[in-house]
Amino acid sequence: MLLMVCLLLAFGATRSGGPLTQQDRIDLVTSRLACPTCSGESVFVSQASAAQAIRTEVARQVGAGIRTDDEIISYIEQRFGSQVLLVPRSSGIDSLVWSLPVAVLIIALALLVNAFARWGRHKPGFPSAADETLVKNALAETAQDSNES
Repeated sequence: MLLMVCLLLAFGATRSGGPLTQQDRIDLVTSRLACPTCSGESVFVSQASAAQAIRTEVARQVGAGIRTDDEIISYIEQRFGSQVLLVPRSSGIDSLVWSLPVAVLIIALALLVNAFARWGRHKPGFPSAADETLVKNALAETAQDSNES
């Protein structure tokens, strides 16, 4: 296990931090953007004219070299709205997309644990004398009815 951890750390330390070419940057940025006219496709994959226009704009900005990838994504988001982001931002209202399902899952698990704990603590009580009398009377009536038939 220690050997595996060491190998993975060595591999991670020698990897380059980012894309090497302009085309790699363009591909990376366009894979993080959703096509505004397609349902569920990234700009990188889509062949729609809106996606091609976004790819062209991203390529122009990467070629100019004056903006970072996040700045380019923010620029495209300002032009098309937040629905163009494939992965919502982790701040503001968009953070609810990340935190709400986790909170609901934690609450549901807590409720289940509580319900099972109460169920496990609930032990059936012993019948009282009145219960035993009630059952004896019911059995006697049943026996009497079957004898009459």
